Amino acid sequence: MRQRKKERQTQLQETLKDDPFMTDEALAERFSVSIQTIRLDRMELAIPELRERIKDVAKQQLDDIKALSHDEVIGEIVDLQLDERAISILDIKTDHVFARSGIARGHHLFAQANSLAVAIINDELALTAKATIRFKRQVKAGERVIAKASVISLEKERTIVEVKSFVEQELVFTGEFVMFRTNQKGAVKR
Repeated sequence: MRQRKKERQTQLQETLKDDPFMTDEALAERFSVSIQTIRLDRMELAIPELRERIKDVAKQQLDDIKALSHDEVIGEIVDLQLDERAISILDIKTDHVFARSGIARGHHLFAQANSLAVAIINDELALTAKATIRFKRQVKAGERVIAKASVISLEKERTIVEVKSFVEQELVFTGEFVMFRTNQKGAVKR
């Protein structure tokens, strides 16, 4: 049974407050309405489109990064809690893939994960000392890679960061990054 417009719009606002990265397509499916209805609801409520919502969140997060400049980040950081967790989004475009196969070059996925592992460090200097990575499946042009980083441990001059990258909900890349930092932290955090 369809919801009334005001109820749907209230729930739409709450949904996007909880998850500002939902696409119009996903919202349309969730509320059992057309994509156009969702777009009209967003317009009435002055809710920007997905790309603008991502940019707004990313601008706030980039100010917290200490070890990288804004133009050194690969992908768009959409969540950042220093020395805890971070999330970035990378849309795979034709210039990221091999011309013949349309498969993303591995160094782009690695660069997204590595820059996220550097960005999560609450220090002016953070360098990758060691990385253990695994590619789980091929990524193609047009796919969106969401990388999620979490700090596994904080030691004296080392921090271990785990990064998992997904397309939709499918795991496509994992990495464990041992990061060197200049400031000293306490014992293992987690």
